[in-house]
Amino acid sequence: MKSHAKVVIVGGGCVGVSVLYGLARHGCSDAILLEKSQLTAGSTWHAAGLLVTFARSTNISKMTMETIRLYKDVEDRLGVSCGLRQVGQLRVANTQERWDEFQSYIGIAEQAGVPAQLVTPSKVLELAPLLSPNPNIIGGLFHPEDGYVNPSDITMGMAKLAQEMGAKFRQNTTAQGYAQLPEGGWHVHTSDGDIKCEHLVFATGNYARENAKRVGLDLPCIPIVHQYWTTELVPELMRRKAEGSKELPILRDEDYGAYLREDVGKFQFGPYEFEEDLKLFAIDGVPKNFGADLLPEDFDAVAFQWERAVERVPALGSVGIKANTRGPFQMTPDELPLCGPAPGFQNLWLAEGVPGGILWGGTMGERLARWIVSGDPGMDMSELDSRRFGENVTKRWTADKVKETWGRHMHARVPGEDLAGARPQKTVPSYDLLTSKGAVWTTFNGYEFPRWFAPSRELAIPEHSFRRTNHMKFVEAEVRAVREAAGLLEMSPMTKFYVRGPAAAKWLDGILANALPKIGRISLSLACNTRGQIDAEYTVVRYSENWFYLVSTPNGRNYNYDQLSRLLPRDGSVVLEDVSEAMGVVAIAGPKSREILQSLTDNNLSNETFPWLSARLGEVGYARDVHLLRVSYSGELGWELHHPIGYNRHLVDLILVAGERYGMKPFGAEALESLRLEKSYRAIHRELARDLTPLEVGLSRFVKLNKGEFIGRSALQKQAETGLSRTLVTLKLPAGDTSVIAHESVYAAGQLVGRVTSGGFSYHFGHDIAMALVLPEKAVPGTQLQVNVHNELRQATVVEDSMYDPTNLRARL
Repeated sequence: MKSHAKVVIVGGGCVGVSVLYGLARHGCSDAILLEKSQLTAGSTWHAAGLLVTFARSTNISKMTMETIRLYKDVEDRLGVSCGLRQVGQLRVANTQERWDEFQSYIGIAEQAGVPAQLVTPSKVLELAPLLSPNPNIIGGLFHPEDGYVNPSDITMGMAKLAQEMGAKFRQNTTAQGYAQLPEGGWHVHTSDGDIKCEHLVFATGNYARENAKRVGLDLPCIPIVHQYWTTELVPELMRRKAEGSKELPILRDEDYGAYLREDVGKFQFGPYEFEEDLKLFAIDGVPKNFGADLLPEDFDAVAFQWERAVERVPALGSVGIKANTRGPFQMTPDELPLCGPAPGFQNLWLAEGVPGGILWGGTMGERLARWIVSGDPGMDMSELDSRRFGENVTKRWTADKVKETWGRHMHARVPGEDLAGARPQKTVPSYDLLTSKGAVWTTFNGYEFPRWFAPSRELAIPEHSFRRTNHMKFVEAEVRAVREAAGLLEMSPMTKFYVRGPAAAKWLDGILANALPKIGRISLSLACNTRGQIDAEYTVVRYSENWFYLVSTPNGRNYNYDQLSRLLPRDGSVVLEDVSEAMGVVAIAGPKSREILQSLTDNNLSNETFPWLSARLGEVGYARDVHLLRVSYSGELGWELHHPIGYNRHLVDLILVAGERYGMKPFGAEALESLRLEKSYRAIHRELARDLTPLEVGLSRFVKLNKGEFIGRSALQKQAETGLSRTLVTLKLPAGDTSVIAHESVYAAGQLVGRVTSGGFSYHFGHDIAMALVLPEKAVPGTQLQVNVHNELRQATVVEDSMYDPTNLRARL
């Protein structure tokens, strides 16, 4: 074996081979793949090979479509078929909730580049003639370009093309250990000698957890056991074939919780196990004698699905079963892969936790190859980035979340749904107190975070829907309290870092696009990548020349810490300290917040002494060492109290009691979302996305191009000179039973001109508000546009940003 390569990939399934092929296509032929047995010997060889594009996410939709198009290109390059069959996929809605999901989804399909259409009950039966007529059928969702591919053929096809371009793979070669080299590369110890490389990629499938532990990583993925059956020849299918009829589309019907596809005159039936019937595999490591093996059939686990399917498609039960295929494949807590840089390591890349390597393989190979070769994946990968999970990951937590997630695979994905599995995991001291006040909880980074509050604990019943809900009246009361009196928000899960050291100011100034605040002041700052796109957002507090306190989103803790750590100088002149667990945060906002807080602290809170966007240290009640930050995400007068976590319950109780006579209410994430939309405040991963620049999202005021060098400055200067191809606007839409959410397509006179980044109902104004990326010529206030909300083109008017208090007078009171 060669002694050095630019890239070494460990794992020879579809995903690993796709990475090898992607690297070769992007000019990196000095890559070698190591496979412990034979290519495709893991989950790839027994995979069903389905290619599905249904996802209520712009980027996930684009990635799944990319896989299909890449596989078509592979077939074209090879000149032979790899079994790619774009027969289409039909999903059937038998309940209003499912139909709502389809109607909500169809609004994003065009802007995401996914061919899709809603179909009537009669069209459902036309597309699926073997489906029994059912008065419960409300409609269907048809994806004409979905289908399937032969897993082994497409994998071997990519391997052949990669090899022809100079890339190499070695079978029967086991990676046994890894060591990081001082210059950042890797030493890989294998069963067939050692090899050094600049970049190392893990694509080990079912071995992901145990392989990653060799370098100290605890990955949030565990294999599940899934199965499908292949029937004997079906007379109805054979008759259709003899008549020259097209192959039937893949059929998914929530009534039987499975997919059903035609397979050369037979049926392939793939049921999705319910949580209580789901089996996990290799929680503590893959058995040493397990290779390209299958597991014994488990019909009892899916007997209900089979019985229902036979009722819905009688032809399925008219013939015998020819074969069962049951084996393991990886799953993560959110059913999305782990793709990108491994946290805490240089030049280590993950392509792990892949729930469907055939579907994800093509796009992951393409994006990781770009990332490794040029430092740019070419799109926002935050939904797949392995650093999206926090320090809360444990084996048992992962196992329970994986079972819950896969056990609900066929359920509708409904806005506002908070799954109960593995909860509560992490709570702050005020959790029980706020629960007694009627809190309904969601989660951020493993922590419980209040979503909304009911008037009593008995009414604190979680509910979720695409349509208006009963609890909206409670959220409206929270918003009114913040706008007219005061509200308290428990937000301790926020990410919090200290940056100190003799070079701290110089280092931060070279990262952040905004100027550093003066001592005792606060600034909002964006960190960009070299392409000028937004990597992170920080509230930056400066306490001395070289002492800073950075606050960011709860779900950004691992990612932001890892990104900043990679930039630290090696001489120790800057110290980055994660104090997220040590510090709690309570926010108080509203016109009465000064009166309430002033009674609890000796700090002078007057506007003259404590102006907007300033910070002080002090005492509040019995709590000492409290950071009082005069900022508010609601747009009202307010403070955030960052405090040693031990004081958290005391502060929450103290403030609620002090605020009672002023009409203060605790409020949660749903009220905060409405408040921030009324102010056109941008949100991370929505407006502040990793494929958008500050200029495109209207935050040029936070970019100081004349302050000196910072990451992304050259790219932003160039964009400022050449102009924008898209820009963010605020839209006013009429209220309805359903609201704009995110990702919906935006039109002007029937032409697609953009997409919604986020939106929702404004409780203050009584109508919907959205933010959307549109063509610059459509960004003029007063421009009339249309947004596809729930399969209805709704009139939308471009308005000036910050419909509520546009000059920020209330925050400056």
